[in-house]
Amino acid sequence: MRRRNEIVHGFSKKTRDEKLELVTSFHENSEEALSIFKSFHHLDGETQKLIEEFSENTITSFPLPYSICPNMLINGKAYMVPMVVEESSVVAAAANSAKFWFDKGGFKTEVLGTEKIGQVHFLWTDDKDKLLSKFSELKERLIADTSEITENMVKRGGGIMDIELKDLSDLEPGLMQLYATFETVDSMGANFINSCLEQFASSFKAWHSEQADFKEDGLEVLMSILSNFTPNCKVRCTLETTIDQLDGAVKGMTGKEFARRFRLGVRVAEVDPNRATTHNKGIMNGVDSVVLATGNDFRAVEACSHTYASHTGRYTSLSHCEIDGDIFRFYLEIPFALGVVGGLTNLHPLVKLSLELLDYPSAEELMGIAAAIGLANNYSAVKNLVTVGIQQGHMKMHLLNILKQLGVPEVHKDFVVNHFKDKVVSVSSVRNLAEKNGFI
Repeated sequence: MRRRNEIVHGFSKKTRDEKLELVTSFHENSEEALSIFKSFHHLDGETQKLIEEFSENTITSFPLPYSICPNMLINGKAYMVPMVVEESSVVAAAANSAKFWFDKGGFKTEVLGTEKIGQVHFLWTDDKDKLLSKFSELKERLIADTSEITENMVKRGGGIMDIELKDLSDLEPGLMQLYATFETVDSMGANFINSCLEQFASSFKAWHSEQADFKEDGLEVLMSILSNFTPNCKVRCTLETTIDQLDGAVKGMTGKEFARRFRLGVRVAEVDPNRATTHNKGIMNGVDSVVLATGNDFRAVEACSHTYASHTGRYTSLSHCEIDGDIFRFYLEIPFALGVVGGLTNLHPLVKLSLELLDYPSAEELMGIAAAIGLANNYSAVKNLVTVGIQQGHMKMHLLNILKQLGVPEVHKDFVVNHFKDKVVSVSSVRNLAEKNGFI
């Protein structure tokens, strides 16, 4: 086995097989490791080649379950929603919520905005008033110089919305920024925005050099990059019904009592950041699964959502619950930017099928679908937490994984599942049952 503190030279230039040979030399059983890595290559060589080109230094594929949540009624339209997630019970939780709310009007979504943000940060050591007085001239130059980049986007109804000059010098001496907003229609828009910003930087430097009354060394451009925080690219998703319609939500509990406990459960997440973190993680279980299935950037979505959860200065819940007379209302407001063109949407075969399954949604429709799945998961989680507890459903879903982990033969699976139908599931309890009956 190769020593791990040896530097590796030229790894990216090696073929896939050469990379595999080198990587598996770090394993105790290199032949077994090589066999496992190769077993996850796609049988279709073209598909494997396509996937390998998505990232650098690829040596194999890492499959995740591709699941379906049926019966998602969103704005009166029923969807079969693809979800890519490995955590037990996430899909089941969403599906249970979808089925329960289907005959109660389902999920209502509304996109509150689609504005994206980009920034050119720079140091300004010259007279600020001079820059402010000439900013309208600079702004015209920046927009004109990006016309070739924005031409197609403008034809689709998007483009540069505005450019502002912001002063951050009270936080860092000389620090300022060009703060630009964009509309990218059905694309997530990262490449488009970054291309515009880099042109802004180039044009800014050229324009600055042409100004006779500016100091030659008064401008230093630091960086040009989009922001994944998009507070004005936001969607609201709502579940609403009369309280008497919740009578069947939990066995043995009236709708009125369930609604009371549910609202308090959400309220805990609003006031306690420790609870809010796990509460919001449950929302992202659903959101991320749709984002992955449709070839979007779940890291950007996560970063944006959690930043928004802190935008008041205190981390809090992304979802909220109200009881207004006899009306129960549970809603989610969440910002994120999604796309249905560009990136993997035109390349990955399963992403193409996901978008087809969703009836080729617009970016705004996809925002609503992802938010609805997030709220569906959140509803199931809070419902269980304030009634039967989270582990009952979660561990039963996890039971099959425990059986595989312990090596219990498939022939005994039904016996074990039936045994734990009304019992608490844990690794130790499953192991004890399996050992007692000679299954392992």
